[in-house]
Amino acid sequence: MRFSNAVAISTMVFSSCLLTFTSTPAAAQSDPDVKNAMDQLNAGRAGAAYSSLKGSEADRAGNPDYDMALGLAALETGRHGEAIIAFQRVLAVQPRNARAQAELARAYAMAGDVDTARAEFETVRGDPSIPDPVRNRIDGVVRQLDTAIAGGASEITGYIDVEGGYDSNINTATDAISITLPLFAFLGPATLNGAAREQDAGFYQIQGGLSGSTPLSRQTRLFGSVLGNWRDNVDSRFVDQASAVGTVGVAHSLANGDVISLSGQAQRFWLGHNGYRTSVGGDVRYTKRLSNDRALSVSGQYFRLNYDGNPLQDAERFSGSITYADKNIYGGIGGGKEETRRPGADQLSYLFVNAQLGGEWSLGEKAAVIAGASVEHRNYDSRDPLFLQGRSDTQYDASLGLRYRFTDTISIRPRVTYTRNDSNIGLYDYDRWTASFGARLSF
Repeated sequence: MRFSNAVAISTMVFSSCLLTFTSTPAAAQSDPDVKNAMDQLNAGRAGAAYSSLKGSEADRAGNPDYDMALGLAALETGRHGEAIIAFQRVLAVQPRNARAQAELARAYAMAGDVDTARAEFETVRGDPSIPDPVRNRIDGVVRQLDTAIAGGASEITGYIDVEGGYDSNINTATDAISITLPLFAFLGPATLNGAAREQDAGFYQIQGGLSGSTPLSRQTRLFGSVLGNWRDNVDSRFVDQASAVGTVGVAHSLANGDVISLSGQAQRFWLGHNGYRTSVGGDVRYTKRLSNDRALSVSGQYFRLNYDGNPLQDAERFSGSITYADKNIYGGIGGGKEETRRPGADQLSYLFVNAQLGGEWSLGEKAAVIAGASVEHRNYDSRDPLFLQGRSDTQYDASLGLRYRFTDTISIRPRVTYTRNDSNIGLYDYDRWTASFGARLSF
């Protein structure tokens, strides 16, 4: 549950406040096992406290001091179900035990049962013996639970990223001086110049975006984003780029924490200050929540691509992927087909498979290394009409950077990237590297 941790922290704070107004029963002070366990809990050794108490549960269950200590130890070691049972045994013997009632409510909250947790907090709040400072703390926790029950709060985030540097091949072209076309081999090699050969330049780019979500119900959220990018190559207007992307979708959380999402997306892309391509499509995704903040996702996408002034390139793109992510690394494999929609353009259709791996590793409180690598193989459907052979490309990408955070919202990032497109047709064979420095503001 999205708010379980926040609720648990708030509950621990007010439980500490509650302790200042309640005293430990004399029986607990005189019981060496319970006293030892409580000392271990206070010292942060919840696992040791649980081990020392659990073995005698069959004989001592029903003793409220023992059950209170066992419930606290179970709760602090993540055994929410055992903690709930222990606190319920305390209340069966001492129904007006405000501390046990509060800890029971916290156990339900940490277990993700926000409805029961709220009801238990209401019971504690209605106890006339609760001091006003503690009652005020409970009111805050109840408000958090009400938000969780409604599906969580609406959220909006954004960023602005400015980057500049050097690009060795702004037009992703070959560095060959000449190339031979089979149909015109009798004329000898054709000289390549201008946009047909790689060109280097300095560049700067500005990126930004806004993302937001709002609850439709406790388990369903509506989300959306708007992203924009502008890249200007110094003195090389013909490959300047810009894009705008809009996404809207719904995500539904299942009882086990897994998430199913469905989204639609539209993108407009400009090249050389002129309209180049529009794509419209969608994504369906299933994300399996694993332990320790890990996740495994399976997704499928469909996009329709329309090229301005060149309908021969219009295509449909079908793809699927499996991805894994945890706190430090991500990886995935995928594949699909891009199929042109016009007769006579099969040389532009291709099958592809790809794989990615990357991550972020901390170098301290503020710095982290960011690295990634990917590979994609593309096999085209028919012979290239100029070179009279089928085309096959394998593209390798790698990046390495350093992120340094001045604050939670401001960071800088120097990085280098490298791309190698290995093609059996020389015109499409190229490599490219960039070196850049960027700054980001997140909000």
